[in-house]
Amino acid sequence: AFGEHILRLFPKCPSAVADQIAEHACLKHSGRVGRSAAAKEFEENAISLAVRAHVRHAFTDYDELLLKGHERGDARRTVAGKVEEVLANWRGEEAS
Repeated sequence: AFGEHILRLFPKCPSAVADQIAEHACLKHSGRVGRSAAAKEFEENAISLAVRAHVRHAFTDYDELLLKGHERGDARRTVAGKVEEVLANWRGEEAS
């Protein structure tokens, strides 16, 4: 059901990716956002956080930046534009 709600918020997200996000976010005993009470109620913010985290790790060089010693906040700011670009595309928004 979590994956279905991802596709409701991000209709152009590939369904296989939505399934990956849902599976990862909802791992039992993981402490991930998908295990939170908000996610279990399919609150939009909890779902968006899970999708945003996946995009950051899977579609940017965020992890590489961390491995090179960048601070987490700095790395997030560095990749923020790319994350927003992917999310806008998945929401079906026009590029500006």
